[in-house]
Amino acid sequence: MRKIFAWLGVLFLSFATMAQADSAVGDVIVTLGENLSPAQKEQLLAEMDVPNDVTTVTVSNAEEHKYLGEYIPKAQIGSKAISSSKITMKEKGYRINVQTNNISWVSKEMYANALSTAGIKDADIYITAPFEVSGTAALTGLIKAYETSTGEKIPEEQKQVANEEMVTTAKLGDKIGEQQATELIQRIKEEVAKENPQTIQEIKVIINNVSNELNIQLTQDQINQLAALFDKMKNLDINWDQVNQQIDKAKEKWNEFKNSEEGKGILQSILDFLQSIVDWIAGLFK
Repeated sequence: MRKIFAWLGVLFLSFATMAQADSAVGDVIVTLGENLSPAQKEQLLAEMDVPNDVTTVTVSNAEEHKYLGEYIPKAQIGSKAISSSKITMKEKGYRINVQTNNISWVSKEMYANALSTAGIKDADIYITAPFEVSGTAALTGLIKAYETSTGEKIPEEQKQVANEEMVTTAKLGDKIGEQQATELIQRIKEEVAKENPQTIQEIKVIINNVSNELNIQLTQDQINQLAALFDKMKNLDINWDQVNQQIDKAKEKWNEFKNSEEGKGILQSILDFLQSIVDWIAGLFK
């Protein structure tokens, strides 16, 4: 398992240290890992296409450990903060749009899910690193920067749950597949918002129902872990309508891409490639 968690924690923290009390549509904030070399900083700033005077927030490895140390081993978090990100504030109702580069473990959808849990909304988010990383530490910096730019204080418990959600989803993805894990978490969130379960047993019923609908087989340990996570969410002052709106927007953006000429072309290329493999294998037996 890679250093995703460390990076995600750092990204959350970065948003919280910015100097601005209010944000406006179009405002851009950049988070940079404090252990980047000068050349790497220049490389990432150029990649993110931001001016030299853009507001930047530095994220430390200590901040990564603060938000991720409870969920993954210290060795996995590592000793260097290198992941970086760019947030562009958007108009109300835009919701969350995530793009990544050199992120190998946390998917765009996982980020969007965790960010919605943390209360982040209406922003274009770009997450990157000078070389391939897992992506976990990014979330810490994003939250940190968002708090400072908007003046909205996100409760510590909510930050912790968002980090735990991302780690849980990524680990589950290793077992059942990234797409299935992401969809499972999204659907459980939707049902929790609808049904407002009052006990952990009621949450387990939702988890079982959703996993059966999606034809996903979970172990008892996985069910217990998910139930404990959503029990924590239930006890937080989370705006569930907002969470579901952010999730719906992520789905919309994927469907738009999938149905666009570009998306159809990419998907067709994948299908053509898979068909060529099938044809080649079939040819071996002719």
